[in-house]
Amino acid sequence: MSDTTPFPPAELESRVARACKALAANELDGILVSVPESIYWLTGLDHWGFFAAHVLVLNRNGEMGLVCRGMEKITVDNQVHNAAFYGHKDHEELSDYVLKAVSDLGLKGGRIGIEKRSLFLTPRHAELIQAGDANWVDASGVIDDLRQVKSPLEMDYTRKAARAADLGTLAAIEAVRDGASDYEIAAAYHNRMILEGSEYPGFGPFIRPTTRLGEEHTTWRGDIFRNGDAVFLETCAAYRKYQAPMGRLVYVGNAPEAAEKSAQLAIDGMKAICGALKPGGKAGDAYAAWREVAASAGLHDYERHHCGYMVGIGFPPSWTGGSMVTSLFPKSERTLEVGMVFHAHSWFTNTDVVDYFVSNTVLLTENGAEILTNQTPETLIIR
Repeated sequence: MSDTTPFPPAELESRVARACKALAANELDGILVSVPESIYWLTGLDHWGFFAAHVLVLNRNGEMGLVCRGMEKITVDNQVHNAAFYGHKDHEELSDYVLKAVSDLGLKGGRIGIEKRSLFLTPRHAELIQAGDANWVDASGVIDDLRQVKSPLEMDYTRKAARAADLGTLAAIEAVRDGASDYEIAAAYHNRMILEGSEYPGFGPFIRPTTRLGEEHTTWRGDIFRNGDAVFLETCAAYRKYQAPMGRLVYVGNAPEAAEKSAQLAIDGMKAICGALKPGGKAGDAYAAWREVAASAGLHDYERHHCGYMVGIGFPPSWTGGSMVTSLFPKSERTLEVGMVFHAHSWFTNTDVVDYFVSNTVLLTENGAEILTNQTPETLIIR
């Protein structure tokens, strides 16, 4: 395979065939796919042009048309070999070209799915498209769900991403010291993870001081770390767009009393999550297992929105794999399957115990959960 061909033809053919079966199961004649991760999964298109709407039109016969800006033609010609190209000029309406593809693929007047949860299909585009002749149905998640179970090739890509994330995180930890800025730590992370083969991840890394532990999606901005501070590291690497996030908390110079106990609590929580991730089990079981660990430490009222979520293909602005988060939330009835990959969190910050947290990329195998980000210690880290 060349660098511009992440997936062999047989893998793409298998995915398109599965998508067609999903259309039949949902009584759809076709679907408009606008989630970048799903377009990549079906065609192999890998670029930053997704900031502007792309729509992949698929019919039940497996025929596809890709609609996007005309200036992307060279990229699409180089990378996509299983879909016709429909390129619009910037002053033209995307919807006109989508409806042309719909007609060309024999879908006019048919029952067509549209992904209403997609972040990348604006209300204007969606409204203009749905003015076309078809029975439009919300098909959010139809293709997303097919991406949840990873093939052997996808697992290999995830392992490569996890290695880069691990080594980058170790480099970031090495950069932590009294007087270090978060710029230095971010630079150390990026330098190592890129040299280890990572592409740009979906977002991050998140690097924060103790004062911003609760700000879940803020990162470096010029803070200087001093002895006694905690450095929050939530990092991610990507290989062929497959994401591998992880996280650790590092103390500068010294750690508060009872930090060792909190570190062990986080480790126990991670073990509980991984122990509950079993083929045929339920996603909610993992949260319940983690919650029991929290309660054992006296945190009876401590709840989080989840203790992890699925990851896979990820384009900016997230590494969560699309336009929604599929998580290990309380009482989730989602069935766990071999080949699913999770960013598992054992997170104890802003609680009645000393702050600590660990997170890992975890692959569900036939034998249970396998932690892929396994080179960076989970134990208390003081630099």
